[in-house]
Amino acid sequence: MAASDSSKRPSPSVLTVALRTNYDVRRSTIGAKWSDGVEYLQYLHETQPIHPTCPPTKDELIASGQLPDPATTAVVDPEALFEELFSVDIDYLKSLDPKDWKNQDHYAVLGLKRMRFTATDEDIKRAYRKIVLKHHPDKRKGLGEEVKQDDDYFHCITMAYETLGTLKNRRAFDSIDPEFDDTLPTQSEVEKDFYGSLRDVFKRNARWNESRKEAPQLGDDNTPRERVDDFYDFWYSFQSWREYSYLDEEDKEKGQDREERRWIEKQNKAIRLKRKKEESARIRSLVDLAYNNDPRVVRFKREEKERKLAAKRAKQNAYQAQKAEEERVAKEAAAAKAKAEEAEQKRIELIQVERERTKKILKKERKLLRDTAKGKDYYAKDDKERLKHLEGVEKMVESFKLLELQEFNKELVAGGRDVFVKALDELEVKLEAERMATVRTTASSETIPNNTGLKVVNRKAMWSHDNVQLLIKAVNLFPAGTISRWDVIANYLNQHGTGLGDLKFYAKDILSKAKELQSGDFSKSDLKTMVNQQAYESFERTKKDLKIIDNSEISTKEAEAEAAANKAKANAKQNGNSGGKPEPMVNGTGGAKHGVTAEAEGKPAATTGGKKEKEANRVWSKEEQALLEQAIKTYPVSCGPDRWDRIAECIPNRTKKDCMRRVKELVDLVNAKREAQQAVK
Repeated sequence: MAASDSSKRPSPSVLTVALRTNYDVRRSTIGAKWSDGVEYLQYLHETQPIHPTCPPTKDELIASGQLPDPATTAVVDPEALFEELFSVDIDYLKSLDPKDWKNQDHYAVLGLKRMRFTATDEDIKRAYRKIVLKHHPDKRKGLGEEVKQDDDYFHCITMAYETLGTLKNRRAFDSIDPEFDDTLPTQSEVEKDFYGSLRDVFKRNARWNESRKEAPQLGDDNTPRERVDDFYDFWYSFQSWREYSYLDEEDKEKGQDREERRWIEKQNKAIRLKRKKEESARIRSLVDLAYNNDPRVVRFKREEKERKLAAKRAKQNAYQAQKAEEERVAKEAAAAKAKAEEAEQKRIELIQVERERTKKILKKERKLLRDTAKGKDYYAKDDKERLKHLEGVEKMVESFKLLELQEFNKELVAGGRDVFVKALDELEVKLEAERMATVRTTASSETIPNNTGLKVVNRKAMWSHDNVQLLIKAVNLFPAGTISRWDVIANYLNQHGTGLGDLKFYAKDILSKAKELQSGDFSKSDLKTMVNQQAYESFERTKKDLKIIDNSEISTKEAEAEAAANKAKANAKQNGNSGGKPEPMVNGTGGAKHGVTAEAEGKPAATTGGKKEKEANRVWSKEEQALLEQAIKTYPVSCGPDRWDRIAECIPNRTKKDCMRRVKELVDLVNAKREAQQAVK
């Protein structure tokens, strides 16, 4: 058994690590005595134990000196401690006025001056019993001391015990403890020794802590920031239990009736509240004094500021890096774009050069064809054939491309009339085939028969200019909110529309066309060309009508003046050709230019400026206004510098300045209305 166990045992060079517990140690030490039937972990002899780090025991702490040895430390006896601190001042007791007991130090009267607010209720009872046994009037009378029953200091002892023996009364007296120091250190003292001047002050005022949480102390310069923050958070929200009922000037129980007692209580509460506020202000001043001069707070603020500056600096650096990267990418993109544009420009220039070269060659080949045909008299036998071949040459020039034209010119030089006639016949057949294909395409787009024998109608043809205008009128006539609005508008167009025949509008057609007209991109609408063409034709008709009206209104006097001016010009031209001089003006009707001009105007030359001013101020008629609006639409700003000249040509008896002045007046009028509306709002 032992041999087999030794053979299974791992070699000494391989050591395992295991947790060495007391149970394992015990089994390993007595394993030789165990029977063969008991499991035995012999391998623990070859393990390296791990000794875990456990909390020290009480004995270990006492041995290391971290805890006092109870054997050497004397147990404090509360009675012995009381006897040590208890002390009665007989002279102080005899100096007290029994009638003024409220202003006495109750702790000093009971001999607890050294213990004060740390004295327990048991200490107060024990002190009172000891004083009674010694200072009771009966005891002192038995010793032969003279005692005045109504003026004895034992009354002060009784009142002191009644005050301190009751929790409410003792709390009231402790709130105004005469031995408590309410003063605060000065600014100079704090600046000189921050921790030394404020540590005891906070410890002293922690006595008034009303919270169940223990008041934190000031600490030192090595106190971590979390504890410093907790310290100031606690003291800035400090709640004091001090109440000043002991200082009430009047006792409400002395009131004769309930109203007087209520009035006394009300006055006492007001005074207490005032003193409570003063106490809160005193604590707040103490905390402010400490916070404003705390070197730790200054250091923390500086570190926080440095941290924020570092974060801001890092953010700025990151932003600058990002901005630099964006600028680099933008520059690279701009350079790539410029390079691409330059390459594109070069490509376009090459295309333009090639196009110009091709145009020149084409022009040359066309000229060669014309000259060749003309030199051969168009390969004609008679005048009729010459006219036909002349038209054929132009068709060839327009139809043949460059390569075809070059090839044809070479063949024409070699073949002569036969090549020309053959090419012309082939071109006629080709053009006729293209024309027939166009006709078939147009017819199929208008009516395409389907398998059912029905015809697909091109409904766009229904929307003529008049029907579109009628749709606009109907939309305004039947506004939003009308019941079955689009059906009503469709019926309206079916009744008043033109060129419909057997066709009719449906609500779907009306809605689709209304959306198309209301869309901002009217340039994509197929109605644009038709509307502009019809508007221009209407504009031309109106223009002709106005010209006719204006010519009919020309007076006979103006016509005669114009004839005289023309005659004077003819005479002057004739005299100039003959080398003679112009005839002198006779009675203002001679050939002088200025005289004729004045006569043609129908009034003296001195009044010409007044007539121009009158024409400029002439009121614009409705027809002229419509012509001006249509001309502005027909000739937009993109027409160039001669835009206003073209607009003025469209309006009879109106100059370029009149048109510009009228547009300016309309713009000023619109702006004035808009400003007036904004002023009303």
